[in-house]
Amino acid sequence: MFNVIEVDRLTHYYGPRQSLDGLTFEVRQGEVFGLLGPNGAGKTTTIRLLNGLFTPTSGTIRVLGLDPARQGEQVRARTGVLTETPALYERLTARQNLMFFATLSGVPARERAERVNWLLEQFDLTARADDLAGAFSKGMKQRLALARAMLHRPELLFLDEPTAGLDPEASAQVRDWIAEVTRQEGMTVVLCTHILSEAERLCDRVAIMAPRRLLAVGSLDELAQRLLPGQRLQVELYEPCSIDFPRLRALPGVLGVETGANPAGPARELVVQIKDASIVPDVASALMQMGARLLRLQPEHVSLEDVYFKLQQSAEEVRA
Repeated sequence: MFNVIEVDRLTHYYGPRQSLDGLTFEVRQGEVFGLLGPNGAGKTTTIRLLNGLFTPTSGTIRVLGLDPARQGEQVRARTGVLTETPALYERLTARQNLMFFATLSGVPARERAERVNWLLEQFDLTARADDLAGAFSKGMKQRLALARAMLHRPELLFLDEPTAGLDPEASAQVRDWIAEVTRQEGMTVVLCTHILSEAERLCDRVAIMAPRRLLAVGSLDELAQRLLPGQRLQVELYEPCSIDFPRLRALPGVLGVETGANPAGPARELVVQIKDASIVPDVASALMQMGARLLRLQPEHVSLEDVYFKLQQSAEEVRA
């Protein structure tokens, strides 16, 4: 597996204002890679630099082995881009839109109709293929725009907020199509989004950004173990009980114990930070020996949201 994108110490200025400061990351062939961060973090600027629409102030970029600053046209011939604005011709039908963009994208004439029909089918637009795009819902327009971005079988697909403004049902459909069709086509995907549940579902690895800079890169498991090691075990007791917290903290595999507002008094709920799920029976046994009656023990999955806000909080503390 080789790197489709390599970015090294990328810096960019808009006039006197710095928009990116020393970004370094790579994107591997065949993966879905997420660029995550608040508005103004520089995600869209990064996408434009990767496609050769902007020239970096310093640092290096390689996309599909090419330098976008000097070979932007060649890069864009091998990539597809979908923004949150569909940018379709609303007075053309869905089929006419795709045929027109297929021509612009260089799809051979003998292949255009077959390719257009296949994409209409994949994105569940066949029944509306000959309706004007202006009559489509926002979700349908976004599906049509995604089909347009994939007309020329790009090796690399950039998705910039692909579900922004869509209702939950339309968002779920677009996510499903992204996962299925890009897998069928064997594409590498770079996904910019501020919807963390979407990134957690779709991405193999993520790069988390604060304004202008990169905070961390890795898979969710890698980042979780680095920032929030172990697992959180939610414990709920049937009734308040006096807990021997030093004894509980001393158990092998217990990394910490969080208590309520009154740690000296009887506890009804607590959170035990454990190395892994194998420690759960030991925690249960120790609590019962202390006289606790257990109502619930629930190991908690560390989410991308947990990791994201931990990183952003740390970045804010550094800035302060």
